[in-house]
Amino acid sequence: MATTLLDGIGLLVTNDPAYGDGSPLGEISGAALIADSGGQVLWVGPAPAAPSADSRIDLDGRCVVPGFVDSHAHLVFAGDRSAEFAARMTGQPYAAGGIRTTVAATRAAPDEQLALNLARLVLEMRRQGTTTVEIKSGYGLTVADEARALALAAEHTDETTYLGAHVVPDEYTSDPAAYVDLVTGPMLDACAPHARWIDVFCETGAFDADAARAVLTAGLARGLGARMHANQLGQGPGVRLACELGAASADHCTFLDDADVAALAGSGTVATLLPGVEFSTRSPYPDARRLLAAGATVALATDCNPGSCFTSSMPFCIALAVREMRMTPAEALWSATAGGAAALRRTDVGRLSPGARADLAVLDAPSYVHLAYRPGVPQIADTWVGGRPGLAGQ
Repeated sequence: MATTLLDGIGLLVTNDPAYGDGSPLGEISGAALIADSGGQVLWVGPAPAAPSADSRIDLDGRCVVPGFVDSHAHLVFAGDRSAEFAARMTGQPYAAGGIRTTVAATRAAPDEQLALNLARLVLEMRRQGTTTVEIKSGYGLTVADEARALALAAEHTDETTYLGAHVVPDEYTSDPAAYVDLVTGPMLDACAPHARWIDVFCETGAFDADAARAVLTAGLARGLGARMHANQLGQGPGVRLACELGAASADHCTFLDDADVAALAGSGTVATLLPGVEFSTRSPYPDARRLLAAGATVALATDCNPGSCFTSSMPFCIALAVREMRMTPAEALWSATAGGAAALRRTDVGRLSPGARADLAVLDAPSYVHLAYRPGVPQIADTWVGGRPGLAGQ
């Protein structure tokens, strides 16, 4: 199996404390990395100690970080909601009901249109250093449309999430219980073969705690892992329910009380924060410092979607986390890489140490601090997926 030496790395972030400086980021200055053609990291360490390899690439002092792990994205959709964004910027509050606009457009779109838009967004993410992305359904809300969304998503990622319980569609507004029965019955039957996860939007205007429990319990019984949209629009039961059910992540976590924070800190449920949403909706930002101080595991993700947050940029979310949520640059980077991997219960991504996937981002900068220090400036010089440079992994 052929090997490649990445040499001349000014700063390497391994996210493995056993390497480098012993910090959570496992930083190594003046580093090198060897990957094989099978897509695995074989060796990391100081450049002068690097073993020989079949080929060598000089990165000329650039910083290398693990590829970003975006653990929350809604990429299978049609239509545009820029008018809704403009209205929010003039004072109209965000509400969950806007999702139905995208549902109507997505249902009407042919497969080819959805596939092209999905591929464009995944490529957009790849160009910004994202190497693993979770993709949800949730804009079809019929058996056939949810199943096709997941089948399309599965062409780009193993991290597919069934979100039939996004909102109650118009045709079920007079009988939401019947829609929950559909989500936990025939729709789950059609979608489970294409999904790894099940999710529910537990929020005023979407699904209450009883419905959310029914949805996640049904998915767990079918072998799917649980995730939850929780506590985005206000205080509610979502976070504690996610922790009780052993969900991999509770996402948003904007409005938390002490019991919510304690539940996250005392469980294996990751608090996934989505600062692009707060930017796009002019909502309060989550209190990341409070979660970190309590010992909760925090992830960062984009929540890329056409309504509440239409950004695909993890670097932008890192900059927001540092500026608006008071995370340090190191904490934000860890949360966008290893934190996202934890939210997906993955140990093979989000780090760059022997045995991990050779998924990495080469920054056109000497340090990862530049991701927040120079917001809005393109800084991804290259993205490697499975040990291959450029966009070969796409």
